[in-house]
Amino acid sequence: MNYIFILIGYVLLINLIAFLTMLYDKKQAEKHDYRISEKALFILALLLGGIGIYAGIYVFRHKTRHKKFTIGIPIVILINIISLYYIVSYMINNQLI
Repeated sequence: MNYIFILIGYVLLINLIAFLTMLYDKKQAEKHDYRISEKALFILALLLGGIGIYAGIYVFRHKTRHKKFTIGIPIVILINIISLYYIVSYMINNQLI
């Protein structure tokens, strides 16, 4: 089996989930209702969903005033890129792709 397709599918799915989670949290904030915790949003970002969170920040104009997000999420995206590099390197070295 070609694991690179599984990895690509996972990255796309987790980013879609992260993006939609930002939309949900924005809608909940507007209604002053139950919210997604910042910790949960960062966990999603660390699970390779950083780009989805970052896109949600700017598309929905949500959490743009929080330095934790405007600075922290780009750092998490850098960590995501480094992680993906090591995952793909491992796959190549072990002939999984």
